[in-house]
Amino acid sequence: MDRRNFLKWSASAFVAANLQSIHAQSYSHVPSTDDGLRVRFLGTGAADWDGRDDRGELRRNASVLLDDTILIDLTPTVLDMLPQGCKPKAIFYTHSHNDHYKPLEAVRLGIPKVYVGLTWIGRARSDFQKAAAQLNLPIPEITPLDLGESVAINGITLTALPANHATSDYHEQTLIYLIQKGNVRLLYATDTGGLTAVATRIAGIDAHLKQEQRNPITALIMEATMGIGFDKDFRLFCHSDVSTVQRIVQVLTQTGCYTPPSGQPVYLTHMARTLHGTQAELDAQLPAPLRAPYDGLEFVFKAPQ
Repeated sequence: MDRRNFLKWSASAFVAANLQSIHAQSYSHVPSTDDGLRVRFLGTGAADWDGRDDRGELRRNASVLLDDTILIDLTPTVLDMLPQGCKPKAIFYTHSHNDHYKPLEAVRLGIPKVYVGLTWIGRARSDFQKAAAQLNLPIPEITPLDLGESVAINGITLTALPANHATSDYHEQTLIYLIQKGNVRLLYATDTGGLTAVATRIAGIDAHLKQEQRNPITALIMEATMGIGFDKDFRLFCHSDVSTVQRIVQVLTQTGCYTPPSGQPVYLTHMARTLHGTQAELDAQLPAPLRAPYDGLEFVFKAPQ
């Protein structure tokens, strides 16, 4: 059995009972509730998206909006996906690559608070000072985040975790985020090659922890820059592929570290234009519970009852 068929077979065996429910929930706009975390996918693409491709497909740079309040990453490509009249209170950046980080747009939108990794706070402050001066607008409050540090805004807590990714600044520690609202614990992981040991330890999902020390996540959004059948792509050193995400879901489930409500999908993001098919092909080919969101999709993640 080849790799592509194995992925489909093993995933079907793993969550076949939930597939119909996943499809039903994934492609409708779901109203926010007090016990759920509403995520709007502003963009779902990797850096190689530069407009519509020859298939007529388009994915903006990867970015999400949480409860119309908090942004993770922001570039000009996603502005048309922001709800009309939305005034986010903060941006949390994962890293300084330009498909995630554009200070001019944050200043232009009037974002009051910006959070970046501690390892590049000086550079970020300089970038925002230049952007504010260029636009003749106020500079936002810029706060550094150390690994394991948490910030609470409007009932949502974000904790900075280390990613497996690199920029041209060898001292920059890139980040992923654990997002908590009530009993919902969502791990948002892009850009990263798999999950680092330190990230899983801080998040409480390291299988090496004693059972009483574990704190399961209930939701997962994870990058899959590479699609099915691209296991040998060079991006594996700093990005994940579909099979990596699938294995992570299986291990976390089997160790009791991932406990979603029945039928809740694992959403992929940061999908490379050159390494994925159309939305219709992804819908047909991705192994459950993995699903590919489209730009503008809203989904309310919930904790198990």
